[in-house]
Amino acid sequence: MGAVRGMSVSDSSVEADRRMPTDRNTAIPDMKAWTSAYLRQAALADWTCALAAGALAARVRFGGQAYLPLPYLSLTCGLPVAWWMSVLLIGGYDTRFIGLGSDEFRRILGAAVNLTAGVAVVSYAAKLDLARGYLAIALPSATVMDLTARYLLRKRLHRRRVRGWCVRRVVAVGHAGEVARLVTVLRRDTYHGLAVVAACLVDAREGGRPDGAARVPAACAPVACAPVACAPVACAPVACAPVACAPVACAPVACAPVAAEPVVGVPVAGGLCDVAAAVRRFGADTVAVLACPEMDGGRLRELAWELEKTGTDLFVAPTLLDVAGPRTTIRPVAGLPLLHVDHPELAGTRQAVKSVFDKTCAAVALLVLAPLFAVIAISIRLADHGPVLFRQTRIGKNGQGFTVYKFRTMVPDAEQRKSDLATFNEASGVLFKIRRDPRITRPGACLRRWSLDELPQLINVLIGDMSLVGPRPALPAEVAGYSGHMRRRLVVKPGMTGLWQVSGRSDVSWEEAERLDVHYVENWSLALDLQVLWKTGSAVIRGSGAY
Repeated sequence: MGAVRGMSVSDSSVEADRRMPTDRNTAIPDMKAWTSAYLRQAALADWTCALAAGALAARVRFGGQAYLPLPYLSLTCGLPVAWWMSVLLIGGYDTRFIGLGSDEFRRILGAAVNLTAGVAVVSYAAKLDLARGYLAIALPSATVMDLTARYLLRKRLHRRRVRGWCVRRVVAVGHAGEVARLVTVLRRDTYHGLAVVAACLVDAREGGRPDGAARVPAACAPVACAPVACAPVACAPVACAPVACAPVACAPVACAPVAAEPVVGVPVAGGLCDVAAAVRRFGADTVAVLACPEMDGGRLRELAWELEKTGTDLFVAPTLLDVAGPRTTIRPVAGLPLLHVDHPELAGTRQAVKSVFDKTCAAVALLVLAPLFAVIAISIRLADHGPVLFRQTRIGKNGQGFTVYKFRTMVPDAEQRKSDLATFNEASGVLFKIRRDPRITRPGACLRRWSLDELPQLINVLIGDMSLVGPRPALPAEVAGYSGHMRRRLVVKPGMTGLWQVSGRSDVSWEEAERLDVHYVENWSLALDLQVLWKTGSAVIRGSGAY
């Protein structure tokens, strides 16, 4: 819901420094070792789930018989092999998708569909009389069990990554600002499994040293050789012998080390020409090249050839930011890999489906939660006899204002007392947040802890002012200060929850919150909405940033 928070960027960076290994000598498993172990566990889980699903189907379909017919015994024993082959063929054991829930789940579902179609084709071609009840139980059960097993494996992997294990050691290449942003995000979201151990900066000097200093040659200033003038003699002409000007030799100057400032705690290993050396020095297994015009095609190709010798993975970030994979397609044209970017779906059938889904869910939720609404209203009323609902003007789609509804969690004169507490504001931007706000009432603290104060926004969703998932509803003062690109978030309806809420809400910086809102607008999909709703539940239970 709307009240989901997490660790601040500064706190998370400090905590991540304690967890993430940055020294080559740190005893962590090799990437090939832990990826192989994870894939073996995934394959074992796939086999176990398929075998359990086959046994369940046999038990339900033939439970009344004294023994299981031989064809179905063979089918039950062969189902794990067929299931494993189907997952393998669709890329379910690709190391690139380890820990990525959406891609991993999509492949399991694709394997289930392919196997179902394959069984149907084979049974029709071979005229096999298979019991429909057996297949109707075995294949769906295998799918559900395997999805659950993969989810548990992924969560276990994320917990290990929080402790600094099962991570890729990354050398980041680019400008200092982009590298700092990448390091901050990866330290906050450790489940990605990427730990930046060194940086090669565009503006750094070449020839980095192991201690993080860069060695550069000192300029040898040319020494001018002054000509010697020959003074004329007034009397008899005397031949003036020319005076030779001996060249002055310029002694070579030794290269002096120039210290390079670390980027948010990450040592700088040199410039663009030092990437391969940095990989060897820090024991990295991945290189991430961020958007920078200095790394042109030829230079990137040479880097890829160099990394190929050591089997180091290469990630390249395009200059187009905040555009997710579903909107991009690589199309080769005249030998050039062109990146085709689709327009975001801000109107049409899918938006209509989203609106119907939002209003249906809001109506059902209001009916189911009516008793809870009554209990909350009574507790607020009894606390100070003030109004139950808090009303505030927010800016919605296309800049239109609307009234947002919340359960009141502060004293009735909270807005009048706001100026007295201005010096205690802990939020950035135009937001006003205090971790222990003295204006919050006793029932209000409980409502905020569990995000129950946001529930009346279901009324806004039902009448069409808001959506279940979307950007945070902005205040008029915020919108007045928007720059051109920030007004992009106003092309969709604001939401009760969104990427900002599930990423930490009040503990997320103002700039990061705005970036997440724009990212949602650019990459909206029904699948993303369902993913955010799923994460909202766990975020509410954690209560991180709920103040």
